[in-house]
Amino acid sequence: MALDQYQEEEEGMSFLDHLEALRWHLLRSVAAVLIFTVAAFLAKSIVFGVIILGPSKVDFLTYRVLCDLGNSLGIAALCIDELPFTIQSRQMTGQFSMHMTSSFVVGFIAAFPYVFWEVWKFISPGLYDKEKNAARGAVFFVSLLFLTGAAFGYYVLSPLSINFLSNYQLDPSITNEFDITSYVTTLTMLVLASAIMFQLPVVVYFLSMSGLVTSKMLKAYRRHSIVVILVVSAIITPPDVISQLLIAMPILVLYEVGIMIAKRLEKKRALKQAEFDQNRESES
Repeated sequence: MALDQYQEEEEGMSFLDHLEALRWHLLRSVAAVLIFTVAAFLAKSIVFGVIILGPSKVDFLTYRVLCDLGNSLGIAALCIDELPFTIQSRQMTGQFSMHMTSSFVVGFIAAFPYVFWEVWKFISPGLYDKEKNAARGAVFFVSLLFLTGAAFGYYVLSPLSINFLSNYQLDPSITNEFDITSYVTTLTMLVLASAIMFQLPVVVYFLSMSGLVTSKMLKAYRRHSIVVILVVSAIITPPDVISQLLIAMPILVLYEVGIMIAKRLEKKRALKQAEFDQNRESES
């Protein structure tokens, strides 16, 4: 009852009223991000010492899993006993600025489900009932894919990229001493880029709903999409082939999932059209 009343009020709002409503949605979203950011900033030992610097330590979960897998398969090379690099701060404000940056990124990721819920709450009253029913569960699936992508970027893409880059040497006389700014920026880019790329099925779903893409079109441009995905992966990842392939493979899988989603929507649309035609024939 309260939701219906809210939707009726939204439909009868003027342009300025919509701007006012948008302002409050944005303020609540920003407030949620700030709350989680402050909490992350205060929990410095956990957020920075454990989470941010986690992939730079050999006891990180991913390295331990790889080592256990290597022991079971008899492949000793999978055990990572050393990460030959040190992290330094070469700027006076380096540690503080990276503390702020990492706290904001953690706060944004933690608050993302609520932020998207606020965005959806503002958009949904303007949709038709048919569109609302078709987009039911959007907040859940968008949040799930975002968090899954962030977890993939953190637990898979980041540690393997860091391990590759830290062991890459032009000459043994050159030691790897990474600046804290470079380390945090790379980690943040990998996690957020992966989280955004994992939204591909949602994008395909809404494009298919609107009729802008079809399963046949997606199949026809599959080869082109592979090239585009590889290029985008090369742009958003560090300059190594392993990172590029690691982010490209799940995106290619999600592209195939998008084709399946488009097929399912087309079948539903065809069934509804057949039922409509049948009812129309029976009435006539």
